[in-house]
Amino acid sequence: QVHLAESGGGSVQPGGSLRLSCEISGSTSSRYCMGWFRNDLGYQREGVARIDHDGSIVYADSVKGRFTISHDDAKNILSLQMSSLKPEDSGMYYCTPEVLCGSWYSAFGNWGQGTQVTVSA
Repeated sequence: QVHLAESGGGSVQPGGSLRLSCEISGSTSSRYCMGWFRNDLGYQREGVARIDHDGSIVYADSVKGRFTISHDDAKNILSLQMSSLKPEDSGMYYCTPEVLCGSWYSAFGNWGQGTQVTVSA
């Protein structure tokens, strides 16, 4: 079973930055890829960034050039550096090591508690 612990969220003004971290523990499968997702109240969870098996990184169009995803293999921590934040980036952010590679779908729908990001003036 995979355990996920997201942290690093908070409230920032537009243009600000945050760095999200996700500690991943438990049994993970190399069959799947890693990624960050988010959703705001009333909206479907959407993919933000993921790392595919070949090491390629994919971003949602809305965050390209502003967000950077990375993974510390030694510590098994998935991070998301967010810059130039906009109000529409607000929402609950979730990580998962069980993304169907090449897609924005979670293989099992297992999510952690998430970390809240609020961007407002």
